[in-house]
Amino acid sequence: MEKQIRARDPRRVARAITWIENGDPRRYPLMESLFPHTGHAHLIGLTGAPGAGKSSLADALITHLRHAGLTVGVLAVDPTSPFTGGSLLGDRIRMNRHALDEGVFIRSMGTRGSLGGLARATKEAARVLDAAGYDVILVETVGVGQSEIDIMHMVDTVALILTPGAGDTVQVFKAGIMEIADLFIVNKADLPGKGKLIAQLEELIHIAMNGRDWTPSITPVVSTSGEGMESLWERLKQHRHYLFTSGLGMERRRAHLKREVQEIMRNQLQIALAQKIETPPFQADLDQVQEREIAPHRVAHKWLQQLLEYEGEKRIDG
Repeated sequence: MEKQIRARDPRRVARAITWIENGDPRRYPLMESLFPHTGHAHLIGLTGAPGAGKSSLADALITHLRHAGLTVGVLAVDPTSPFTGGSLLGDRIRMNRHALDEGVFIRSMGTRGSLGGLARATKEAARVLDAAGYDVILVETVGVGQSEIDIMHMVDTVALILTPGAGDTVQVFKAGIMEIADLFIVNKADLPGKGKLIAQLEELIHIAMNGRDWTPSITPVVSTSGEGMESLWERLKQHRHYLFTSGLGMERRRAHLKREVQEIMRNQLQIALAQKIETPPFQADLDQVQEREIAPHRVAHKWLQQLLEYEGEKRIDG
């Protein structure tokens, strides 16, 4: 299946992402075989409040990139349906004019209970698209406030989308999202209030970015008509150039990988610990905690120590 994915077979790409979303054990050897062929795509995060026009902007940007001869992968992270467990909004509907384009792959992914704006599986799904040779990968987040900061831990460039008259500029600043943005997009720039919003952003950028090497740009666009897409793509390319000429790009990617390894370790420990604490010896220790005979931190240290020793013994025996 690795060869078909690297040949950009859409069915194999879709199947691999389904394995990832469903926790299928077959994903582990597949991701291991694909990993050496990743790291080439430009990962761009599109984030902003609901109603900012992220999907329509992604649609317009796809059109521009395809005219430029670039292939595009899109991961649209939506809220999860409480009934089906699938993606609730289904952004593919808004981008269906690209459905028959072999140079575009669009996948909606449900958050499935993830507290951040990104599904847990999104990182691995992006890696599949990277291995498939897509030049640009757009990751569109749910748009749920401060948790959108999660996007900075997986993409190269974070683009924050705002709209005139939404009144969310100061809230963005308070939430800390302002500081993670590599560039700002003023969508629906044909609406009244564009000038005021840009002026507010310029002032906030001056406050938040003082002393930094990279100053985020502000690009007005009208996604419904495609106006401003050429300027936006130029700004995105400028940021990518800056990342990999300054060395910050490699530092950022290394930090992303470090965080990912830590998350995997943490998840595996949680699973192993959840199994251990159901055994009688651990329940007996818990009874002692309840009786105030042992402090919680001492028992926690004991459990963790035993768990690490047990996992180590398993690897030696294996």
